[in-house]
Amino acid sequence: MIQIYNIGSIILALIFSPVILIVFSLSAKFRAGFFQKIGFYKKLETKKTGTERVVVHAVSVGEVNAVENFVKTLREKAPVSEIILTTTTKTGQEVANAKLKDVADEILYFPYDFSFSVNSFLNAIKPDKIIIAETEIWPNISKYASKKGAALYIINGRISPSSHNGYKKIKFFLKNVLANYTKILMQTEGDARRIVDIGAPERKVSVMGNVKFDIHKNMSEEEAKTLRKNMELNDDRLFVAASTHKGEDELALSVYLSAKEQFPKLKLLIAPRHPERFAQVEELIKNTGLNYSKRSANGNFKDNDIILLDTMGELAKLYSLAYVVFVGGSFSNLNRGGGHNPLEANIWGVPVISGPTVFNFKDIYKSLIQTKAAAIVKDEAEFKNLLLKFLQDDIFYHKACDDTKKIFDTSRGAVDKAIQEIDRT
Repeated sequence: MIQIYNIGSIILALIFSPVILIVFSLSAKFRAGFFQKIGFYKKLETKKTGTERVVVHAVSVGEVNAVENFVKTLREKAPVSEIILTTTTKTGQEVANAKLKDVADEILYFPYDFSFSVNSFLNAIKPDKIIIAETEIWPNISKYASKKGAALYIINGRISPSSHNGYKKIKFFLKNVLANYTKILMQTEGDARRIVDIGAPERKVSVMGNVKFDIHKNMSEEEAKTLRKNMELNDDRLFVAASTHKGEDELALSVYLSAKEQFPKLKLLIAPRHPERFAQVEELIKNTGLNYSKRSANGNFKDNDIILLDTMGELAKLYSLAYVVFVGGSFSNLNRGGGHNPLEANIWGVPVISGPTVFNFKDIYKSLIQTKAAAIVKDEAEFKNLLLKFLQDDIFYHKACDDTKKIFDTSRGAVDKAIQEIDRT
């Protein structure tokens, strides 16, 4: 089956090569790391005696943020080992460098799953362990890592019901692929059942919880006060619209403008998910007629109502200034949906509002919604009403803030459990 997979992959690449060449020439995002991904890796120096070389793979921004504390904890517990952090996307690479450049020994791109690309990667890096965040199942990585004696892991794994239904159709193939994994650590019992159902050996599957709950504030309270001062926010309240997708920027601006009628000093920080949309969102902001600036121009709130966050790696810190946060990617009628991680805001004691489509983080939202740490709104009217309630009702607001703190106290521990499980194998 792996031979059929490889032949099919090459045939598809050849068929779509004209399209690939056009996209390659037009898209810097696509070109980023291309030559590494197809197999041009610089050979790393020989490992020091007694050390391990560990590859931690996080596809994009969300996964990098999720494994940040895992990588830092791994470094603390194994200071002499080498950690190679890999990503697939350009934005993932940028955030990895911004957050973990001083922790990882190397930050590289992960190979495409062609046999020649994978073998080149493994021959150059010579990893002892490959730890893949979330559920990335790559047949050639599985096959050749096993052949070359590298232990292969999934951590923080999850499989949605819809993905599960798709995977079941190729269980006959996945069964052999998943057999090569040393350990598969899933977020929940449901995720564990689903991956076993698509072919993973039950003895290799465990539940570890969700590493996203193991995050910590990425700066001190004193640093947060300094940031607030530098942003000249003073005592004004800040509404943050984070990781917005197309259509959600307009929605967030409309909700903000409505709330601003009652709360004139309310400020807005808007952070589009994808850098290529910064210019589009700036035009939307201009159309409001309000004063604005861009973070890349060191903009602050002294004379501005709105700041466009058009830099990478700062959002998690700027959450510390928020009064309420909207987390985008959650209105399925406006984008592909699925949501983004609400916990990076919650860690600062800030309540979160999201749209109805949050299946990428459904277990996290289930926990948050049982309290008041997060709330789901189905449309713009509900969104406006909830934002106003947070602004008007101090008791309601402070209950939500208190609940954000409680959720971390009861849900931490996944990082330590994952590292213990990996150490045992």
